[in-house]
Amino acid sequence: MQVKKNLFMKQTKKRSDCPISCSLDIWGDKWSLLIIRDLMFSKKCRYSDFLKSEEGIATNILATRLQALEENKIIEKSDDTESKSKGYYKLTQMGIDLLPILIEIDLWSEKYFPIPEDIKNVLIEVKKNKAEFIRKASAELTNN
Repeated sequence: MQVKKNLFMKQTKKRSDCPISCSLDIWGDKWSLLIIRDLMFSKKCRYSDFLKSEEGIATNILATRLQALEENKIIEKSDDTESKSKGYYKLTQMGIDLLPILIEIDLWSEKYFPIPEDIKNVLIEVKKNKAEFIRKASAELTNN
């Protein structure tokens, strides 16, 4: 197996040189992408917030995924000024740059599955001008 290392990511074993495969090694498991989704769309930012997601992630898996996303610079953790034991997470620019991918997954899902009304309403806005929607949403995430 080849090993990839650059300035942004910890050493990650690569299965191949395929960009899709390399990306999936970082955020491709079902839990990591849901954490990214929650940070991006649901404004969840605390460990306890992620535990409340309807998918029901186990605490040990959540801790492992948060650590991996942080090590790979997709998210960053900040300490809470009131409590050292609590912190909050936010997307880095690398994480924010996943927004178009999540939008495309939503659009694909809308085509093949029933989706909640609130997501349908967002996708109506996306379809009006996808590039502008992504630009505005990215700017909002950057400023959080």
